[in-house]
Amino acid sequence: QVQLVESGGGLVQPGGSLRLSCAASGNIFGIRAVGWHRQAPGKQREFVAGATNGGNTNSADSVKGRFTVSMDDAKNTVYLQMSSLKPEDTAVYYCNLLIHTRQNGAPLVNYWGQGTQVTVSS
Repeated sequence: QVQLVESGGGLVQPGGSLRLSCAASGNIFGIRAVGWHRQAPGKQREFVAGATNGGNTNSADSVKGRFTVSMDDAKNTVYLQMSSLKPEDTAVYYCNLLIHTRQNGAPLVNYWGQGTQVTVSS
């Protein structure tokens, strides 16, 4: 069994910052990669930023220079640091983790977090 818990969302003023967390627990070796996605009302879910435990990162053009992904292997937790937030960043944010599980065969399995609401408004 693997559990994901997202946290850190909330209401913030334009120009402000938030840090989202996504923690994995259960029968796992660790997190191998993360993708953060978001879905605004009436829109499709879109990729925001990602990283691998090898240190590779990438991000959507709309958030470059403002959002940063990081991984804490010891805590099995990933983060999305968001700064210079804009109203158009308002969405439900989801983490998607590629986890090395301790199941038979030690497979890599994809898991989604439950989502956390980020609202940017004055």
